[in-house]
Amino acid sequence: MSEQTIKEVSEILQFISDNNSVPRNIREAASQSNELLNDEEQDQSVKISTVLGKLDDISNDPNIPVQARTLIWEVLSKLESI
Repeated sequence: MSEQTIKEVSEILQFISDNNSVPRNIREAASQSNELLNDEEQDQSVKISTVLGKLDDISNDPNIPVQARTLIWEVLSKLESI
């Protein structure tokens, strides 16, 4: 279950970080979150809580496009269910 969820989240974060209509700071945060989630050396609960904090911060950014905010919320929801 959690491996599949992490894979889905990783794909969404990759999409956000590759999307040029999203501001650079948000793309960078998505990219960093994706790298952290795929870091095998860290404990899963630590990775998830760190990513949740980072994504929660950027979801409140006034410059984030609506479609990217919706994707971030989807990611947050999936990660919170793990």
